[in-house]
Amino acid sequence: MKTKPFTLLVVDDSQALLPHLVRTLGPEDFALRVARSGPEALGLTQEVDGVLLCPGEASPAEAHALLEALTPPGPTPRPPVVVLAPPEDKALRLAALRRGAELILTPWDEEELRIRLYRSLETHQKWTELHSQVEELRRLAVTDGLTQVHNHRYFQERLREEFRRAQRYDESLSLILVDLDHFKNINDAHGHGAGDRVLREVAASLQHSVRETDLVARYGGEEFAILLPCTHLPGALTVAERVRRGISDLHAGPEGALRVTASLGVSSFPHRAILTPEQLLLTADEALYRAKREGRDRICLHPPAPLFSAPPSRVG
Repeated sequence: MKTKPFTLLVVDDSQALLPHLVRTLGPEDFALRVARSGPEALGLTQEVDGVLLCPGEASPAEAHALLEALTPPGPTPRPPVVVLAPPEDKALRLAALRRGAELILTPWDEEELRIRLYRSLETHQKWTELHSQVEELRRLAVTDGLTQVHNHRYFQERLREEFRRAQRYDESLSLILVDLDHFKNINDAHGHGAGDRVLREVAASLQHSVRETDLVARYGGEEFAILLPCTHLPGALTVAERVRRGISDLHAGPEGALRVTASLGVSSFPHRAILTPEQLLLTADEALYRAKREGRDRICLHPPAPLFSAPPSRVG
């Protein structure tokens, strides 16, 4: 239930209707703000609950342009627009209806104006709340509850999408798998609460180490995945080293008393052995386990050969 008045922006270039509107729309239900011009009105739309457009003495072209600016297409919730239009201005009436605005004919009935305005604003408020709830549900559906990075399912979806895009546009795509070393010892020695805190702090470190266009996900347990679009293998190696150092520099857990290291496996497309997203994942996983076998706290690449090898020597 609404406990304060709706804030209503009145756009009236002449302000001839303003005294009548003030008398009609009592302060209990509506707090009025006034704009004379289109640019002034557009600058205030994010600060109000709704807009009452009074074309007044504006030319038809100006009225239509302002109506279009106030009702842009798109899914983002925007303040509803109510248009006061004379019966003879058929073009404006039809334009308002096409753009989803509420229409009230002039001269208006005071009670009808209040009811239509209140209904329009209430409906929009409920729709905005529903939109926010849906967006939150979408976020929760792709987010790991503990670490607040993306979850395994979303990672798998994006891996397939980005791989198809890389194939289609002949772009690079790299993948880093990160596994914390001896993480079971942390849980055994300090408890699962401390282990959870370490995972959250590591996830934050990973986010800090990559670009906004990169994707960080919890792959499972103490393992994370980092998807790097438009990144070749040397570039992925640079990111991997930044990630490894960021984790090893952490003072993690309660009171910052725990030190953590990680092993990383890196793979990249295009490569003759990688024809599917599953193969990109498998090769990164093989590189990760090689890093484990070779002593942990290190990065291994696929292919295991050096990135840059010396040219063959000439004989004779």
